[in-house]
Amino acid sequence: MAGANGPTGPDLGTEGLSADELAGGVCRVGHFDGKPVVVVRTADGLRAVGGSCTHYGGPLGEGLCAEGQIHCPWHHAAFDLTTGEAVGAPALNSIPVYELDERDGRVFVAGLRERPDVERVPPAVPESVVIAGSGAAGAAAAEALRRYGYEGPISLIGREAPVDRPNLSKDYLAGTAPEEWLPLRSEAFYSDAGIDLMTGVEVVSIHRAERVVQLDNGERVGYGALLLALGAEPRPLPVAGADQPHVHMLRTLEDSRRIIAALGRAERVVVIGAGFIGLEVAASMRHREIDVTVVAPEEIPLAGVIGESLGRFVLDLHRSKGVEFRLGRGVTEIGERAVVLDDGSTVPADLVVVGIGVTPRTQIAEAAGLEVDNGVVVDALLRTSDPRIWAAGDIARFPSNDGRHVRVEHWVLAERHGQAAARNILGHDLPFTDPPFFWSQHYDVPINVTGHLAGWDAETVVGDPANRDVIVGFRHGGKIAAVASIYRDKDSLVAEQALARGDQETLEGLLKQDRVAR
Repeated sequence: MAGANGPTGPDLGTEGLSADELAGGVCRVGHFDGKPVVVVRTADGLRAVGGSCTHYGGPLGEGLCAEGQIHCPWHHAAFDLTTGEAVGAPALNSIPVYELDERDGRVFVAGLRERPDVERVPPAVPESVVIAGSGAAGAAAAEALRRYGYEGPISLIGREAPVDRPNLSKDYLAGTAPEEWLPLRSEAFYSDAGIDLMTGVEVVSIHRAERVVQLDNGERVGYGALLLALGAEPRPLPVAGADQPHVHMLRTLEDSRRIIAALGRAERVVVIGAGFIGLEVAASMRHREIDVTVVAPEEIPLAGVIGESLGRFVLDLHRSKGVEFRLGRGVTEIGERAVVLDDGSTVPADLVVVGIGVTPRTQIAEAAGLEVDNGVVVDALLRTSDPRIWAAGDIARFPSNDGRHVRVEHWVLAERHGQAAARNILGHDLPFTDPPFFWSQHYDVPINVTGHLAGWDAETVVGDPANRDVIVGFRHGGKIAAVASIYRDKDSLVAEQALARGDQETLEGLLKQDRVAR
């Protein structure tokens, strides 16, 4: 791949590749005009596409080619191998497609292929679409509506413009990513696409009989179809002192800005909560060389989510970076300069970040008479109990592939929900079957998780987290329901595909102990 030392692999314009080396589904990497290119033989013939994922620049040549798509090994974005279109979040932009020339048993890149305009006529055309919420699901839905051919009015309504929220607790908070990286799109993008982005306001009520939503500024907006993508809000800590100005929660760009602004006066930070967000905040603080103490009631962080083996590894990793832990402890009070724990001890704190989970924002759905049960209940098409209203992202409780109704708080899944809801608003009626995927970054170690973690009752560990080479299968009722991994990127992609089609044989194959010596 192209990298710090320049392009690798053959020059596909002059050297090419042997046609005999291009086996079905195997990615071969070279370069053309100084840019990485992946060549692969599909069931429909040879294809060549750009080798860098448009999400964070992941090396597509190290990913997985299957069923006419190429999947990024880092964060599981998917692209159509024929058109280059970004067909699976988190990538939003397409990759280039190249023309190929076969001669004398070799395959050469002849140049860029012009991307044809594809006219898409949706089966159903609502008179207007209103999207309540401008986070991952809402923003992805607005774009998808246009991509699938909808030409009617779209209103995208939310407190802030869509931003790359995973970065708020990672690189941006650590000071390694500038703020200009955070917007998912420019204001001009929404204007050019004819999407009415309404920020600084929120939907506060739904009038179903009139098909109207009311905003908190008093404005009323009519809809032909309504997508609820209101997300979730941080759970407040119910103790004295939690409302002080040096106590923060992290959900929005403004939250992250406030924390960063306060760091100039802070030498000691206490993070309350040892979930993914809390630990990512701790890692970001350590990158800034600020003293951090994490307080949490569990004895092993994340053990109830990704198992004891990975949980202990994450704990040891953070300790090796200088993070202090007060585990098995609760908080009873937050003072001006210290946090009081339930054993009477105190932890000095100039700044406190609370990360103890989130609550889905279901209030307006419930007030409107929609079915709500730990989220807005939707069917496989992401449609609510009202046929003109859909729900997606953190707010939606949807049927998983194994028959359980679940609610999942992951960025990538929220984007894919938004894309799926957009398709179904336009009458495609395609059930949502993607397994959830998320990643969590701890210093230089990414943990990738695909599948449904809720309710797992046994884990199978292959490899050693300490060696940064491990895959863990989580079982529910004997079947593998989710897989977590560290630097097993191809395995993670294979697991995602297998979970989507219910292929337990392939999943069990990934967890064979003899694979650890590979």
